[in-house]
Amino acid sequence: MNREATRALLRGVYDAAVSAAHPASCLPPHLPEPPKAGRLIVLAAGKAAGSMAEVAEDFYLTRHKFPRGRLTGIAVTRPGYARPTQVIEMIEAGHPVPNQAGIDATIRVLDLASGATADDLVLVLFSGGASANWIAPAPGLSLDDKRALTRELLRSGATIGEINTVRKHLSRIKGGRLAVRAAPARVVTLAISDVPGDDPSIIGSGPTVSDPSTLAGSLEILARRKIDIPPAIAEALHNPANETPEPGHPAFANSTFRIVARPADALAAAASAARAAGFVAEVLGTDIEGEARDVAAAHADAARRAVKMNRPTLLLSGGELTVTIRGNGRGGPNQEYALALAIALDGQKNIAAISGDTDGTDGGAGSADDPAGAFIDETTLSRARSLGLDPARFLADNDSTGFFERLGDLLVPGPTCTNVNDLRAVLVDTRAGAGEK
Repeated sequence: MNREATRALLRGVYDAAVSAAHPASCLPPHLPEPPKAGRLIVLAAGKAAGSMAEVAEDFYLTRHKFPRGRLTGIAVTRPGYARPTQVIEMIEAGHPVPNQAGIDATIRVLDLASGATADDLVLVLFSGGASANWIAPAPGLSLDDKRALTRELLRSGATIGEINTVRKHLSRIKGGRLAVRAAPARVVTLAISDVPGDDPSIIGSGPTVSDPSTLAGSLEILARRKIDIPPAIAEALHNPANETPEPGHPAFANSTFRIVARPADALAAAASAARAAGFVAEVLGTDIEGEARDVAAAHADAARRAVKMNRPTLLLSGGELTVTIRGNGRGGPNQEYALALAIALDGQKNIAAISGDTDGTDGGAGSADDPAGAFIDETTLSRARSLGLDPARFLADNDSTGFFERLGDLLVPGPTCTNVNDLRAVLVDTRAGAGEK
């Protein structure tokens, strides 16, 4: 298989994973019947918010002929991820660093929820990115306070779960507080999971579910990540009023939660695509966490073992990796994983890989056309060196984007309008002629 065919196969695997998690595929079977009386209030947030709102709106207005005058709602998504809707208002707000647009939209979301009655159905649709899109700082905190803390958490290598634990205790909407606002209305939450383990209290920072995390746990995370806590943050995290609602709170009595797509579903679709192409699909894990370069080294070893077995195999994994920033370059966990994997494989024949975030962007500056990841193969290092590039130096500077940009090996799908975390696929093609260029 030549390099172009290998890349096409890997891109097909990535696209199959994304398609399985797109709201057009996964959302309709889970949408509840519209309310017999009262309003249908749709509140959406995250990278899939635009597409989830679009699908839900079509479901109710077209299929159920639900009266337009009884449908209202707001969808908040990251820039470039908006979708056309008829009634539900679409707002683009900052991600991964929150901005004023997110605050303004969140205040309106809280007002809509607070006005819900027992006759209304509040349909909450959220996905990865909701934590940054729905931003309402706790009393005494400013947007700049939360922006600065979010940057420090991202730079520290904190996991998404750790980041969300802290943010929930500095918010007026996260950690179950939206459900409290919406009571006594019926609340139905449909979520696309982007977190390892699919914990409802972590996905989107759990705005409609009880929260087992605590203020004390938030302080412990900041201490372990060696983040200096500004006075305003410290005061908020020592204020009992900012503790999140626990299980058993009456607001959750009329609230249900369901995951409509998860990383495992995307990996299953990728595995099916691999088998259709004649490869054995081996899933290394659906919720792998850790430093991108460490995971890459482990996967390089797994690929070499597959070569020795002389069996055409696609090694698949999901989860969300982290990068501890030591340099000044550009890139995200998927691109850093790909660069570290290429270095670890050192030109090993018959191995190629793709690593990409299913939301369409990996790190970057928050632009919708940022790369989602990168491709590698046995020629990656030799082509780099022919251009005078030192792969190890780029890795040390966390400049995986700069590296793959020069090679033309970036994965740039644009907004996918969904998010079920990373998709890594390492292809071991030991068939006759596989190494031909």
